This record gives sequence, C-alpha cells and structure tokens, in this order.
Amino acid sequence: MAYTYDRVLKDTKIDDAEMRVRDALADKGFGVLTEIDVKATMKKKLDADMPPYRILGACNPGMAHKAIEIEPRIGAMLPCNVILRQLDGDTEVSAVDPVASMQAVQNQDLDAVAGEVRDLLRDALDTA
Repeated sequence: MAYTYDRVLKDTKIDDAEMRVRDALADKGFGVLTEIDVKATMKKKLDADMPPYRILGACNPGMAHKAIEIEPRIGAMLPCNVILRQLDGDTEVSAVDPVASMQAVQNQDLDAVAGEVRDLLRDALDTA
C-alpha cells in the first residue's frame, strides 16, 4: 500500500504551489499548524544543499476531534503532513495517506475517520 498520495504541478515553482495547496486545504477544512523549510534546515544544521523542500502539517479540526475521541493517543500521528518538492520547473506535492498510517494503530473504529481524511486530502491535492 502506498503511504502518500502524489501530484505534480507542472511548470509551477514551489512558492506558487504552496499557495495553491494552502488554499485547497483550507477549502476542505484544513489549517496548516506547522511549517518546516527542510532546505533551510539542512543548510543551517548540516551545511548541506538540496532543492526546495517543505513540509506542511495540515489539520482538519473536526476530523482530529473525532479521531482523538476514538483513540486519545492518536495525536502522536497528527497533523497530516503534506510535502512540496521542487523538481526542476515543476513541484511535486505529496500528502500522507491516513489509512496507511493508521494501520499501525490497533483500533478499527479509526478506519472511517482515516478514510474521510484521506478523501479530503486527495480532493485538496486534486484541486490545487
């Protein structure tokens, strides 16, 4: 089972892709709680160069609330990460597949919530 859902935004630089992804996530009820500029972090910590790479920690509060009610420790797996990677003139966008990641949790009641979140994330990426 794939652990991410991926889409390439052709002829799109990472800054433009990020704005599109943030807007699409917001339209599906997600907010971005965390932001990591991996390229800047690797340069600062390791003096290593790499293409632009960002991680957005997206959270849909309603879905997170449902999941926490079902499984209180599920917060260890939240928020849902969405990555953006610059590939020449394109940007690849990948979102975690909550169904795949929730397989590690031994609670079948989470399946429906994970499926809803997966669908919302896919819809967001498809419209970005």
